[in-house]
Amino acid sequence: MQASKRRFHIPMHVLVFLAPAVLLYTLFMVIPLINSLRLSFFELGPQNQQSFVGLENYVRLFSDSNFATFFWRALRNNFIFFAVHMLVQNPIGLLLAGLLAEGGRLRNFFRTIIFMPTVLSVVIIGFIWQLILNPLWGVAEGMLDAVGLGAWFGPWLGKPETALVTVSLISVWQFVGIPMILFYAALIGIPEELEEAARVDGATAWDTFWRIKFPIILPTVGIVGVLTFVGNFNAFDLIYTMKGANAGPDFSTDIMGTFFYRTFFGQQLQLGNPTMGATVAAMMFLIILTGVLLYMLLWARRVQTYDL
Repeated sequence: MQASKRRFHIPMHVLVFLAPAVLLYTLFMVIPLINSLRLSFFELGPQNQQSFVGLENYVRLFSDSNFATFFWRALRNNFIFFAVHMLVQNPIGLLLAGLLAEGGRLRNFFRTIIFMPTVLSVVIIGFIWQLILNPLWGVAEGMLDAVGLGAWFGPWLGKPETALVTVSLISVWQFVGIPMILFYAALIGIPEELEEAARVDGATAWDTFWRIKFPIILPTVGIVGVLTFVGNFNAFDLIYTMKGANAGPDFSTDIMGTFFYRTFFGQQLQLGNPTMGATVAAMMFLIILTGVLLYMLLWARRVQTYDL
């Protein structure tokens, strides 16, 4: 019995330091999440009284055309939004991190400049890019004309077929500093002896990176991937700032975040539906949870097997 008690004994100083963080996290994260999940199983009556309906809201989300059409379109757009970040943002972040890791006197300057948009207000970012891409007074057309690409310019934010990719690339420009810093921290942590040994063996810089450095930072690659997934499926502010709650034109930039906002709070003359909004939020939670579990079961296990 004494050995068992000792095994589960937690030092008092650990409890003292953990208690504030656990309390705040519980109050502002855990309780709202549980309450949101609970609300998705209820329906509000005329006097805002709650009545338990089980899975009826989830059935309605997929069967009612007023919700199902918007849900599947928002989910598809969210995957496109995520794919652009995975295929553009993260490789560029890895490239920039590799260049910065090589050193140079201006390394800190470029690192600061690249990371600076990340800490700027999303409202400022959205407003500036709307001015830049405006067909009437924006500078984008003149800049493309200066390099002979003026014919490529168009109202990218105003066309349904290009608006989502345009907003996605603006988001890439703003947040590319995050994967760059994470990759950079992983690269500078690699022992220099490994690189020197590769050079002695006649390996080029390209071979050294892909055969030695990249396998070592594979865990960081996985972490960046899952952070990108979670962040993109929680995205809302940039699209709301640039295209509004309706995510125009013609809902072409609508993602799960904006769909949830319209469902929960309503739009224009349409009243919000908190229980259906909670149902959409629960689906977002399940999608993100599924992606994280797949990462833990597939990618993380593969990296561990590779290391062994």
